[in-house]
Amino acid sequence: MADQSEYISNVTTDEFPVAVLQRSHEVPVLVDFWAEWCGPCKTLGPMLERLTIEHDGEFELVKIDVDQNQELSQQFGIQGIPTVIAFDGGAPASRFTGALPEPQIREFLATVLPSELDKRVEQARDAALMGNLAEAEQIFRDVLAEQSDHPDAGTGLAALLLARQETEDALIVLGKLTPSPEVERLQAAARLGEARGDDLGELERRLEASPEDGSVRLEFARALAARSEFEPALDHMLAVVRQRDDHLDNAKTAILDVFGLLGNEHPLTITYRKQLTSALF
Repeated sequence: MADQSEYISNVTTDEFPVAVLQRSHEVPVLVDFWAEWCGPCKTLGPMLERLTIEHDGEFELVKIDVDQNQELSQQFGIQGIPTVIAFDGGAPASRFTGALPEPQIREFLATVLPSELDKRVEQARDAALMGNLAEAEQIFRDVLAEQSDHPDAGTGLAALLLARQETEDALIVLGKLTPSPEVERLQAAARLGEARGDDLGELERRLEASPEDGSVRLEFARALAARSEFEPALDHMLAVVRQRDDHLDNAKTAILDVFGLLGNEHPLTITYRKQLTSALF
């Protein structure tokens, strides 16, 4: 039956990164770990293939022969077969072991596949990519009206609001969401973006007049960060931390916001995290 659908494939260890990890960023991928000698596998496999065909592209089924791909079996802790792991966004999202009856498999799929709200969020993203920002915003808002903490709708709307420099509204939306790396990144961007309208020249003159004023230096640093001048911004923030006065906590928060915006692997984050640690301890 596998030959009857483009959504079903047999994959090797070498093919796994593209066929499963990379592909699961676009559509959920179910991985069926099986073996030719496994009786329950012969019951579960055809059922999964039939359901894959029935769903017509809503997910893909990848079959892994554990005897031929023992490294993958060890990597994902396969202790019994058949084992099915659902991948989403490049990582395992859910799994089950054994030849479950069809109703239970359908229940499992319901937890893996996008909901109707998820599908509407994808429509909004497509609209945004096409430049239809008003349409995208309305869809995001409609989804949030039904589920106020929908993570993708919330972050999608917040990103649109930040692009319009409506930072206060963006922070309100983000405040209703469960914390996640994306939520925290957008919150950091919002807090830093609040200084975008500050007069950089005026702040620089005030700092030259009062170089020991941590409040002014921190304002100047935030204004630099809002303009993506991250390295000089971090230098000024770090200088405030080293003063160890009443502005220390605010300076540390500002530095962490820059780190959150740049990401943990950015060279500036790596360099200045070490300097922050040294300044604090």
